[in-house]
Amino acid sequence: MDLDKALRISARGMEAQTTRLRVIAENLANQDTTGSTPTADPYRRKTVVFENQMDQASGQALVKVKKVGRDQSAFPQKFDPSHPAADKNGYLRTPNVNSFVEVMDMREAQRSYSANLQVMQVTRGILTRSIEMLK
Repeated sequence: MDLDKALRISARGMEAQTTRLRVIAENLANQDTTGSTPTADPYRRKTVVFENQMDQASGQALVKVKKVGRDQSAFPQKFDPSHPAADKNGYLRTPNVNSFVEVMDMREAQRSYSANLQVMQVTRGILTRSIEMLK
């Protein structure tokens, strides 16, 4: 495999995981964001969808973010009649963000990012040694 291709593949993987980490951070930051009225929706969890994309220049399949979507699962409810966004029965719709799921997704994204970074570092080392041998 051409070393340039390895660098390109790793860089695209790192870009995709960076987007994923940014979306996870947004989800965690808004996990307590409710609506301001009983009819207003609370924050809806965002998700990232990846897809393979053929790079015409290198002939390699690269990963890219296809879209940042919204999780359409139901909003959990909790009893809080004093909240301004509570309905007539005293229930408040809360965001559909599960911090445990977000932290697990974050760890997976971090590991994927680190793996791609390791590939880039090894490839750079190979290139450096090759240049030194040519001197």
